[in-house]
Amino acid sequence: MNIDLVNKELISIFQLFFDELPYQYEIINTSRGDADFREVVIAEWSLGEKYVIKLSDNDFTFPEKIKIWQRCANEYQKLGYYCPVILSSKQGNFPRITYKGHDCVVYTEEFCKYTAVEERLGGDSKKRIPLDTSWMDAALIMTAKVAAKQFDFCNYPSAYCLFETFCASDETDEVLENALEWKKYADNLPEKFQTQIQRIWQRWMSNRNALEQIYCKLPTSVFQADLNSTNLLLDDNGEFVGVLDFNLCGRDVFLNYLFREIHWQYNEEYLLKTLKNVSRVYCFSDLEKQAAPLLYRCLKPLWYTETQTLKKAGTDENAIQDCLDRTEKLQTKEIDFAAYMSTD
Repeated sequence: MNIDLVNKELISIFQLFFDELPYQYEIINTSRGDADFREVVIAEWSLGEKYVIKLSDNDFTFPEKIKIWQRCANEYQKLGYYCPVILSSKQGNFPRITYKGHDCVVYTEEFCKYTAVEERLGGDSKKRIPLDTSWMDAALIMTAKVAAKQFDFCNYPSAYCLFETFCASDETDEVLENALEWKKYADNLPEKFQTQIQRIWQRWMSNRNALEQIYCKLPTSVFQADLNSTNLLLDDNGEFVGVLDFNLCGRDVFLNYLFREIHWQYNEEYLLKTLKNVSRVYCFSDLEKQAAPLLYRCLKPLWYTETQTLKKAGTDENAIQDCLDRTEKLQTKEIDFAAYMSTD
């Protein structure tokens, strides 16, 4: 789209950040429902400069939050990782403006210098990163280095938070939300399964309560909090160089963040391998070693994927039984996490 066709709203936005208007731009709508309006404007100037202007109207994007993203990206950069620089306006702030009928906060990023993993995989967002790839390994080492810094400049939780909510519209944390969804569905299964279902639920609640007693004592830092294939960046040789997209960024317990990045996409073997790898740059405390099995049993057994599998079983009672037995196995399996949480 040529700048001659730009509307007055967009011109005023460009003028908040730049002395000159770009010669061309592209608008990409990245909204996720009526309550989460987002647009991205990729703009290019005559001398080749490119920037990304981001507009958001949701309950987790506001000026104070963006300052945290900016600070967090800066800390990642200090550790030697590339992150697109987040830029404030010419007035030094992240202004609120009216745009397409929305009350938006707006900020600008430099156009990313590197390629995201998803692009290397042909642009298929559903194609998983191979388990043996070095990209995710390197990204998790980066995360451990961030954890070792124990940054304390943020009171906002990350989107992966436990025992608190990420934004005002959340009724519970995501882990409890998924567990309640499992319980809601399981309660309507035939009576013959209800004793086992209640046993699973009581075990899950008991485990969660035990974890809650020590959770607030576990080490935290401030993380980017979204290591997916659209955000991991590679250089021309396919080497991991950094990360972008800090809009889920926040304070989190390192162990929770680590498990959350791994547990739904990769298997137990990879989780244990990662614990061993990251212990080269991060020293796990005794309390973290104690919390690891509780956290695993809180996250894995009643995650949304387990509910999906249970629903797919339909009325097949043998398939339902297999699902419930698998869930109980996840709840009771003994895994010596502590053995992998040190370099000894």
